[in-house]
Amino acid sequence: MAFEKSDRLKALPPYLFIEIDKKKRAKIASGADVINLGVGDPDRPTPKFIIDKMAEAIYDPKNHRYPFDEGVPAFKKSAAAFFKARFGVELDSDNQILTTIGSKDAVAHLPLAVVNPDDIVLVPKPGYPVYYSGAIFAGGRPFVLDLTEANGWLPDLDAIPSDVAAQAKLMWINYPNNPTAATAPLSYYEKLVAWAKAHDVIIASDLAYSETYFDEPPHSLLEVDGALDCCVELHSLSKTFNMTGWRLGFVAGNADVVGALAQVKGNCDSGQFNAIQWAGKEAIDHYQHPDVLAMTETYRQRRDALCDGLTAIGIDTPKPNASFFVWGKVPKGYTSMEFAAKVLDQADTVIVPGGGFAPHCEGYFRAALTVDVARLQEAVERIGKINW
Repeated sequence: MAFEKSDRLKALPPYLFIEIDKKKRAKIASGADVINLGVGDPDRPTPKFIIDKMAEAIYDPKNHRYPFDEGVPAFKKSAAAFFKARFGVELDSDNQILTTIGSKDAVAHLPLAVVNPDDIVLVPKPGYPVYYSGAIFAGGRPFVLDLTEANGWLPDLDAIPSDVAAQAKLMWINYPNNPTAATAPLSYYEKLVAWAKAHDVIIASDLAYSETYFDEPPHSLLEVDGALDCCVELHSLSKTFNMTGWRLGFVAGNADVVGALAQVKGNCDSGQFNAIQWAGKEAIDHYQHPDVLAMTETYRQRRDALCDGLTAIGIDTPKPNASFFVWGKVPKGYTSMEFAAKVLDQADTVIVPGGGFAPHCEGYFRAALTVDVARLQEAVERIGKINW
């Protein structure tokens, strides 16, 4: 049988980091001691108090059956309580919160719930690739919004053409941002909600890094008056609680949009294992547990070690206020890909070239704070020995 991929898959952009991945695999295969600062996956285990709750929940036979389609009610109530305590936002856990299989689940499925063929989806760049691919799979037309240092890595709402705004149905934002680590002030969210209402656009805020911060706590888009009329927000337990492999998150916000997403998911999956949701409830109920807060302090120490170290050897690496990524500037005379390749070739260290995220991000690089301080210091020492 002759096989051909679907047009949807063919429409996806190529994976731009393939050469770095090839070099990394070759280095590892040769026995090199590679320090990987390219992966945004927490290296510490899930806190014990969460694992203990999971161990209890898996022995409850009620959890061995199909999960609740829209989430364990107790988990959703805890998500609502978290929103009230953390952001001062009142939510109806029955209609305004939906359990998801991690936030990637929601990113991929939300366009299927709200986007019709040829509707425009506004996608930030640089940004999470699934914002773009989810639009493609739903038959939408992605329209890229370039995030630049000049605009604080925020979408320039005034630069969106009027005809594009008129055809747009959905817009993605992500603050604290991956890869730039930028945060959004509440004043920007207020402007964004007003813009969304004026143009009848749904705003989806991906707030995966809400609890990984070092100074001012990041805001929720839903704090803005009127946001619940047109906005939803995606939350994930992955980064806050070192639970990337558990695949658990939730969507909060406009009840109609949440309900539409629930209908899509009801036709695509059977929800997340109830025992994981009970463990997730334990996590959210204790989001200020000492073990959780200690992880943020660990990231602060790592941030300082990497940013101070790289800056000291002449590589401008500002300290981020949130997330566990740093977004630095490539030394003059190199493209970001050349810089990343040289760091891997001569320092056995993986970083991500900014140009791979977007052409206008040429000149930047991303590094993840997902190795311990000693390894970060070793990476800095190795990079410092390179002749630039």
